[in-house]
This record gives sequence, C-alpha cells and structure tokens, in this order.
Amino acid sequence: MKFFSYILVYRRFLLVVFTVLVLLPLPIVLHNKEAECAYTLFVVATFWLTEALPLSVTALLPSLMLPMFGIMPSKKVASAYFKDFHLLLIGVICLATSIEKWNLHKRIALKMVMMVGVNPAWLTLGFMSSTAFLSMWLSNTSTAAMVMPIAEAVAQQIINAEAEVEATQMTYFNGSTNHGLEIDESVNGHEINERKEKTKPVPGYNNDTGKISSKVELEKTSGMGTKYRTKKGHMTCKLMCLCIAYSSTIGGLTTITGTSTNLIFAEYFNTFKETFKCGKTKIVQQKACAEVIKQEYQKLGPIRYQEIVTLVLFIIMALLWFSRDPGFVPGWSALFSEYPGFATDSTVALLIGLLFFLIPAKRLTETTPTGEIVAFDYSPLITWKEFQSFMPWDIAILVGGGFALADGCEESGLSKWIGNKLSPLGSLPIWLIILISSLMVTSLTEVASNPATITVVLPILSPLAEAIHVNPLYILIPSTLCTSFAFLLPVANPPNAIVFSYGHLKVIDMVKAGLGVNIVGVAVVMLGICTWIVPMFDLYTYPSWAPAMSNETMP
Repeated sequence: MKFFSYILVYRRFLLVVFTVLVLLPLPIVLHNKEAECAYTLFVVATFWLTEALPLSVTALLPSLMLPMFGIMPSKKVASAYFKDFHLLLIGVICLATSIEKWNLHKRIALKMVMMVGVNPAWLTLGFMSSTAFLSMWLSNTSTAAMVMPIAEAVAQQIINAEAEVEATQMTYFNGSTNHGLEIDESVNGHEINERKEKTKPVPGYNNDTGKISSKVELEKTSGMGTKYRTKKGHMTCKLMCLCIAYSSTIGGLTTITGTSTNLIFAEYFNTFKETFKCGKTKIVQQKACAEVIKQEYQKLGPIRYQEIVTLVLFIIMALLWFSRDPGFVPGWSALFSEYPGFATDSTVALLIGLLFFLIPAKRLTETTPTGEIVAFDYSPLITWKEFQSFMPWDIAILVGGGFALADGCEESGLSKWIGNKLSPLGSLPIWLIILISSLMVTSLTEVASNPATITVVLPILSPLAEAIHVNPLYILIPSTLCTSFAFLLPVANPPNAIVFSYGHLKVIDMVKAGLGVNIVGVAVVMLGICTWIVPMFDLYTYPSWAPAMSNETMP
C-alpha cells in the first residue's frame, strides 16, 4: 500500500521518465530524422496532454531535442520562438491592459448583460455569433484577443451578481423577522434539519456578511480552490473560453481572408489552375441578478476620458485590421505595393500599442512650498510595468514551442512522410478518400501549424486527384477546411492559447471538448461535400484546367 502511495505522490516524475524511456526505441531502432522528430513530437505531445511538466517548460523541449538529434541548429530553433504572432500579441496586450486598467471591459460587459440578460445560453449565442462574424474579416488570433477580455468580464460580473443575490437571499431567509419561514419550519421537523444544514457558515466567511448554502461549501472544499464560488461559476468561465476559441476559428472558415489556410489554398489553386431557449420567463434569481448588474453599471458613473480614448483606439485597430486587405476591394496595404506582404496584423497592433504608452491619461501634480499645486508631468494610458503584469509570457513560450515543433516536422521530412502515406488511397471509394484525408489532416494540424499542414498536404493530394481522375477541388476543399479544425490543444492554434491563458481551462478540458468539435466538424464537411457542395461547384466533372485536360464525367 505504501508503494502505491509513493507512486501517487511521484506520478508526474514517473510519467516523464516512463514516457522518455518507452518511446526511446523509436529513434534508436529506425535511426532517421523522421523517427527522431516523431520521438520529439510524441514526448512533447504526451507532456502537454498530461501536464506532467508545466506547459511552458514542455514547450522548451523542442529547443533541446531538435538540435540534439541534428534536425535543426539551435539558432534556427530559437528563431521559431518569436514570430509575427508574438508582435501581434504584444500590441493586443497593450490594448487589453488599457481596457482593464480603466474598467472599459467592465462597462462594456455590464451593458451587454443589461441588454441580453444573464441567461448563459443567450450570452453564449451572442458571443459566438459576434466572434464568428468578426473572424470572417479579421484574423482568428486578433478576434480572440479582442473579444476574450470582454467575455471574461461578462462571466465575472455574472458570477459576482449571483453571489451577491445568493448572499442577500440567504441573509433574508435566516433573518429573525421572517415569521412566514418560521411557521413553515415548525410544520416539518425534517425540513428544519435540512434548512439548518444548508445554512451552516462556510469556513473563512464572516457570518455578518451573510451565509451561503452547503452546496457552495462542498464545491469550495472539493479542490476547485477559491477562484470560483460554485461549480456553476467555474463552468460559466469554461463555457465563455471555449465559445470564443471555437467561434473565432470556425468564423474564419467562411471567407478566403478569414484564415491563413484559406489564403494558401486560394494561392495554390490559382497557381495549379494556371499550370441557430427563446421566450422563457426569467426566474426570480435571474431578475435579481439583472438588478445587481444594473446597480453595478450605475456605480461606474459617466464614461471617462480614458475610457473614450481606449475605445477609440480599439475601434481604430479593428478598422485597420479589416481594411488592410479585405479581399473584395483593395485595402490600405496596396499603398505599399512595392513591399507586398510586409505589413501584417502585427504591424497594426504594434502601431496602436505604442500609442497607449504615448497618449496622456492624467496629469501628475505636486505641491510647491508656497502651497500651489502644479503639474510636472503626465501619465500615459498604460505604463511598462502595467503591461508586464498583463503580458502572458508563458503563452508566448507555449506558442513558440508549437512553431518550433512545426518547423522541426518540416525540416526532418516527417510532415512529408505522413503526407506520402496518403498516396495509396487511390484504390478506395472517393468518399472514403476524402474522409481519411480529412481525418489525417485534422490530426496533423493539432501538432503542426495550420499553414504548414496545408502547404505540405496540398501538393500531395493534387496529384492523387489527378491520378484517379477526380476533380481536385473534390478532395482539396474538405482538406483545406479540416486544416482549421485545431481544437484539442492550447498550442494547436493561437486562439486556443489566448483563451487558455485566462486560467479557467485545463488541457484535458480542451481535449474532451475539442474532440467532439473536431468530429462534428469533419462530419459537417463530409455531409456538405457529399450533398450540396458537389452540384453547386459541379465537382463531378473533371475540369478542363486540370493537367489531363479532359471533360469526361466521373463514373
């Protein structure tokens, strides 16, 4: 028994050692770059899934293992840990710092709840719809970074309002003047005992501030910690995080400019061609919560100068992102046609981010010996110290590790090896080819970057389509869409990492929820490609622009 207790205590240490040793035959026996990179990939993925090591520490392993196996030099691996995404993150965190410092997020969140109500279903629908719409025109990462602070504020305001309502109600129920309740209690002794049990004070809470139910006590002592008063509050936060992460990715699927993989597909294709709980009455607690929300909003008072400036910069950033290269009309990036692709979303984010350190927020004054108050300097919207306290450096390292791992898969040839395994699919029915390729692409994109995945897969699937005389779009469209189904891990795509940084989710939460979303996503793509998409784009006909130059119809 003592032996098992030791195993339980040192389980994380044992898991690390066990994983490293059990997978070791892979590089030793096969002894090639693909196997060595696969070993690195499996070790890192296992540690990320089990959290045997802190996620950011695990993210540093590629910088050790890839040079050690001779896959990539250390300097090249290090450069993968700071990319365009990190500059975008810095600019967005400047915005988030100012939003939270001046309570703009609280004002927006309270106003939104006052308009929509405290029903989680309506709030979720509202957030997912707006996030998905923004993601159609902005990058997935930018959308998630913009919306998540507001979603977090909404969740916290609802939790705080429910806590205040519950404390008020329980104080009322336990009041000595509640004669009606006393009469009811005298009728049934068992009921008396139940209510007394329910109103036991929770350790650490002062009785003068009101009592809460034993359900809260149970949930607080069950390992959730003090961050969430109830399990419902914790689940609300999880719900908000997941709905933002998923909708920012799903929305980007619908337009060419919505996500990088769609753009890569469009570019490759052009090159290839050239060669929905309504109407339910609010319950009493929801009405009480709505009243608390209204009171909290009134406490904020009139909107301040700092909030207005922050909001203006927020809108300018969004407009600049949208108008950079909207796709259907020329954007402002066309002004720099001499340097195409040089200005990105991170350029906009840094430009606006720098303004937060420059624009005055308030004057700094001092009192002279004569008693006169004079201004000697000003304080900007945010300071570097405030920015540092908000910047999620751990997430920056986590995403960097993902980039390094993706580069390693490409350099070692592992990505190409996986892609080549698709080539024997030509003898299978077309629907089965599409299903297998979609599932493989969905799996690969969890550990490799979406752009890298689609870049490797497209040149492999195209010749396959030609060889079996199938319209290439029949296979390429579903594979391109499935490349964006990276919902399992925080490192799978930047929106996942951004919502994970708020601390409400564990890796296993994302895996359990994301697995279902991945399956549904692939199923929807399969349903679409086998029904309305085929006749809409006439995918049964082999196109004239394809290499065989045949207009025959598929059997």
